[in-house]
Amino acid sequence: MQTAPPPEALLQILAQLLAELHPEAASRLEITLDSRLDRDLGLDSLARMELLARLEKAFAVRLPEKVLTTAETPRDVLRHLVSAAPEEIAGVQRRPVDFGSPEQAAAAVHSAATLVEVLEQHVRVHPNAGHILLLQGEEERLVSYGELREKAREVAALLQSLSLEPGDTVAIMLPTDVDYFFCFFGVLYAGLVPVPLYPPARPSQIEEHLRRHRKILANAGAKILITVPEVQTVALLLKTQVPVLEQVLTVEELYRHGKTCFALPQSGQATAFLQYTSGSTGDPKGVILSHANLLANIRAMGQVCGVTSADVFVSWLPLYHDMGLIGAWLGSLYHGCRLVVMPPLSFIARPERWLRAIDRYRGTLSASPNFGYELCCSRLDDELLEGLDLSSWRMAFNGAEPVIPSTLRRFEERFGRCGYQSSATAPVYGLAESSVGLAFPPPGRGARIEQITRDVFLASGTAAPDIHPQGKVIEFVSCGRPLPGHQVRIVDEQERELPDRQEGRLQFKGPSSTSGYYRNPVQTKGLFHGSWLDSGDLAYIAEGEVYITSRVKDIVIRGGRNVYPHELEEA
Repeated sequence: MQTAPPPEALLQILAQLLAELHPEAASRLEITLDSRLDRDLGLDSLARMELLARLEKAFAVRLPEKVLTTAETPRDVLRHLVSAAPEEIAGVQRRPVDFGSPEQAAAAVHSAATLVEVLEQHVRVHPNAGHILLLQGEEERLVSYGELREKAREVAALLQSLSLEPGDTVAIMLPTDVDYFFCFFGVLYAGLVPVPLYPPARPSQIEEHLRRHRKILANAGAKILITVPEVQTVALLLKTQVPVLEQVLTVEELYRHGKTCFALPQSGQATAFLQYTSGSTGDPKGVILSHANLLANIRAMGQVCGVTSADVFVSWLPLYHDMGLIGAWLGSLYHGCRLVVMPPLSFIARPERWLRAIDRYRGTLSASPNFGYELCCSRLDDELLEGLDLSSWRMAFNGAEPVIPSTLRRFEERFGRCGYQSSATAPVYGLAESSVGLAFPPPGRGARIEQITRDVFLASGTAAPDIHPQGKVIEFVSCGRPLPGHQVRIVDEQERELPDRQEGRLQFKGPSSTSGYYRNPVQTKGLFHGSWLDSGDLAYIAEGEVYITSRVKDIVIRGGRNVYPHELEEA
């Protein structure tokens, strides 16, 4: 048993981190071994990850990932440090996984009208082919198309035995695991509508977490909540806050009866699932997405990106978010790609796992918000990159939050020596109201970054390319062109369409567009402007390509001039 590190050293590292994160407040904080990491010190998941990384480096140990979710105080962290194993740098291991020999199912899937039909077509063509490879730490769990269908039908059978009507909503609050996939499709097979919700990050926060979700559950009218066993301990409290909720079920209860369902036929216009974009404050907005919306979006993205069944999509993105659910999983399902997926916590705890998975399984497609690429640039020591080969990665999607030009450059420079090709960089734009994707660049081009004359842009909104190398510039990244069959326009406050290179509100329409927000007519009315939908984003168009400049509500106006959030983040 190793010698315990002195508590003073732990508190000193923690104080230094807080001084960097909250320089003004840190001096007023009293940091003790019994301070609450979240409530007293304000450490979120990313900050906890940084603390874990610093402690591992300082004491040359490897801490278990559960520290991120279970430790409530520095004293808890200290206990983990006492029992931590000495650090070992694991080299990259390249071992192909036998996914089976899938045949091309593109022709059959192309005629599918619903997600259930997509899965059924794959099961008919190659039921035993590997579809999902779930990574849990160092363990692998392979799921075939046939197993996904079989387990989903077991879930559906129990749901069909309950007092539910076709089209009723079922909330799913589960972590990234095989059960999430089975339950999502089980709800679909039962003729019901899934409502993905993010699971509680820490056991101690379950009650607070559920209070934040009660508005969503009530708005969705969810009669059933499928979740982890820990939530059942507060199920009675939850039911009093959400009267429509009838049962809180765990996945073990769904499989217990061992029966299979009869699949209820659905049309392409039926609601596939509800994607909630907010709800912790104000009125929750549940984006209604039909099967037709989703399949139109998946087909258009696949067309632009040249996706085939030979691709391998590697993802750590959460499955309750449209980018991870639709872009990574359902897109892979449709095109017959292999999906290699890990829980978000695996990435947050050790960002190198994402890159190693791309190397090991020869990933060709992967996606992350900008912060994920930034973590890889700033948090990984050189020894962790030894032997890493990213040459198989052909499209590295960057979306879901502002794309920072400096991050793109740093990532390309840092990982170019690992075989990463700058031509793979693919900033994209999308939103839940358009399923997930709206604008994509062509494969193999790399990032297109414009340097705009700052003073002209801030004064008039005109994106004039800078012609003076020494002038003050502001940079914006192209997200490519609208997907095939989709349209984008830029308008002023009076809804007049603006010319190229003039900033305004971005509006869109197309087959991926939602029909509105579930049971929320006020927000739905504000979303639609005739046949166009308002994105809530500011942008300009140049040579047919979309450049996002900011969220409308995120603009800071100081001294009569706009200050852009991504500039503040960079500073």
